[in-house]
Amino acid sequence: MPAVQTATPEWKTDDLELFEDEVYKFFTREMTPHVEKWRDQGCVDRWAWNKAGEAGLLCMSMPEEYGGAGGTFAHEQVFMEQQVRAGVEGFGAGLHNCIVAPYILHYGTEEQKKRWLPRMASGELVGAIAMTEPGTGSDLQSVRTTALKDGNQYVVNGQKTFITNGQTANIIIVVAKTNPNEKAGGVSLMVVETDEADGFERGRNLKKLGNKAQDTSELFFNDVKIPTENLLGTEEGQGFFQLMEQLPQERHQIAVLAMAAIERALELTIEYTKEREAFGRPILKFQNTQFKLAEYKAKATMARVFVDYCTQQLIEGKLDATTASMSKMLLTDLENETIDECLQLFGGYGYMDEYPISRMYADARVQKIYGGTNEIMKLLIARSL
Repeated sequence: MPAVQTATPEWKTDDLELFEDEVYKFFTREMTPHVEKWRDQGCVDRWAWNKAGEAGLLCMSMPEEYGGAGGTFAHEQVFMEQQVRAGVEGFGAGLHNCIVAPYILHYGTEEQKKRWLPRMASGELVGAIAMTEPGTGSDLQSVRTTALKDGNQYVVNGQKTFITNGQTANIIIVVAKTNPNEKAGGVSLMVVETDEADGFERGRNLKKLGNKAQDTSELFFNDVKIPTENLLGTEEGQGFFQLMEQLPQERHQIAVLAMAAIERALELTIEYTKEREAFGRPILKFQNTQFKLAEYKAKATMARVFVDYCTQQLIEGKLDATTASMSKMLLTDLENETIDECLQLFGGYGYMDEYPISRMYADARVQKIYGGTNEIMKLLIARSL
């Protein structure tokens, strides 16, 4: 029995429930057996992207005319939930599907969409977005990377860090200043195809507290020349506004991942406390265990209802920045709180890396940081008061 049981949301059709089962089978068959290797090497094998592309699991919410499946965010949510459920670490397809591809769809020219999206859907291109710099996190108006026009090309210079898919990606949306004298109005989004970019360098695959199978990298742009048609859209200075328009989906995506982790943590812990005995009886028979799990089941049930509500709003084009900020903040806070309490119920075994709850504990911590820290979420929510 699932740890969290709520009514089936409006967006989850019968077809999606069948799709959910197929996605779970795909992950457990094709990827789960390789997770240990990926953790050791700090990166998911490149063939995994091709497998996902062949299975039609990349760019599912992109229109069919651009190689996608013509689905909605609902398909992407099912995909992300089943990835977490199957324990597949490090596969950064959520970013590829829900962040990078939508930027190209919403702001790219027709030529750009036809040029890049089908190759992203097949897995030929793996996407990343380069926002964060060593001295700039949430303050995207202050990026120092530049993309200055020189004839029929732009010359990109700068450094990025903490870039998900950084060792693997071969199409990267770079947040850069096309006018260094402006704040928000000087920001543009530039698309760098790394296979064709002299002067582009990947730095370290960064060692992290968690997410061991995920490649997270430094990137360097040293006089990287890209054609003018690699400006995303047709007009310079629109990058900051493009970023702001897409952040609600990015932030809600983080909440979806958090919700999936909460449910998995509870299911693993309930199963463990039924089997593990102390003082001659299962741990679940102790009132403290019952009360803790009852409390977090109740919190998780409320959270699931809110997540599914936000998904419906997103599908209908109604999810506003304030609600998305609430979703991201509340769910990632609850994720960390829940997994911490679940780990406690595992006792010393919960601290051992061989137990999934230990890995989930380490992986959860960054959720409160990326996509905008939860402190930034509070500031955004406060503006609605």
